[in-house]
Amino acid sequence: MNRRQFPGSAIRLAARPPAAVPQPGPVSTLSAPTGSGQPPDTLVVIFLRGGMDGLNAVVPYGDADYYANRPTLRVAQPSAGDEKTAIDLDGFFGLNPALEPLKPIWDDGALAIVDACGSPDPTHSHFDAQDYMERGTPGEKQIPTGWLARHLQTAPTQSDSPFRAVALGPMVPESLRGPVPATALESVAGFHLGGSAPGPQIARFQAVLQQFYAGPGALQAPAAQTFSSIGTLSKIAASRYVPAGGAAYPTGTYSAGLEQIAQLIKADVGLEAAALDLGGWDTHILEGAIQGRMPKLMTEFASGLAAFYQDLGGRFSQVTVVTMSEFGRRVQENGNGGTDHGHGNVMFVLSRNLAAAKVYGQWPWLAADKLVAPGDLAVTTDFRDVLGEVVQKRLGNPNLSDVFPDYTAMQFPGLFAA
Repeated sequence: MNRRQFPGSAIRLAARPPAAVPQPGPVSTLSAPTGSGQPPDTLVVIFLRGGMDGLNAVVPYGDADYYANRPTLRVAQPSAGDEKTAIDLDGFFGLNPALEPLKPIWDDGALAIVDACGSPDPTHSHFDAQDYMERGTPGEKQIPTGWLARHLQTAPTQSDSPFRAVALGPMVPESLRGPVPATALESVAGFHLGGSAPGPQIARFQAVLQQFYAGPGALQAPAAQTFSSIGTLSKIAASRYVPAGGAAYPTGTYSAGLEQIAQLIKADVGLEAAALDLGGWDTHILEGAIQGRMPKLMTEFASGLAAFYQDLGGRFSQVTVVTMSEFGRRVQENGNGGTDHGHGNVMFVLSRNLAAAKVYGQWPWLAADKLVAPGDLAVTTDFRDVLGEVVQKRLGNPNLSDVFPDYTAMQFPGLFAA
């Protein structure tokens, strides 16, 4: 085994290697978002894999055709004092009661919902739809990079922090794949050499490796970055993390990921973008409207976000959270107590810099002649319009033609003040 082969066998970070070892680069001060005197936000992107049923998450109770198409799989109109009905937002839309933890964030003016939102590509394939959304190139597979990676590459200023882009989980998603290195991190405490907790033996092993890569050569710089990353996270993990503000994260890898992100934000390690997933939304059977499989997922989703929001407190003013799902569900319920693959869906945006907490987008209605394909909610807001507004107004990157190539008709929904 030679020096070039050795790292792959000897170094294991959280029992898995990072997707890329960060390369050294220029360090510069982060630029302020357009029209503001503040540095860019940290962006957190949550992908709800499987196609969330947006119609039962944000209930269009003011559209009678919602109830006509879902005689059993539906959420009742809001009724004061009845916890099994929709939570009213604006007289037309209501939250599923399982999303109740998000209502205080809405009341705080920090939650926006973009409805009838999604990709213009009509595919009902999970693989293709997720791929198009994460690349930011609907219908186009020739561009190998992700939209988030292209943002990091074209941002006005650059950083050499090894934690500039982090994926919470075993691998880096397509959205972060590109020339800017991103690290897959399953836990702050588990980011170390070897498969066991740090100790004297691991310390000696690391010292030997550092000597091994100390000499000149192509591997010296990336190895130094790797050891620096391990040292940084070891210091963070040395003290037991206690969420602030009385926040209590639920159990599960999704909420644990949000807690890790909060920890990294507070540690000021240069985190600019974080991505994590919550899967299981492909509810063809026994979906449930207010009890069952999907409401349980919605409670997990909302409770984790509520804890994250509470934990960050004042620091949330420099954080933006965006949720995505590859497509919505069919308007009409199927015969198995579930819903089939659809088209239009909802995106949630959490930020303390919103123009207003409201439901954005043009509602296309659910009458039969308003549906598309085999009976799907139409898309009236392209998902790239939402992401583009976040990238420009909160991340300070005006290079939208590079982030979303071949998309020139971008129309911001107006989430943020100018």
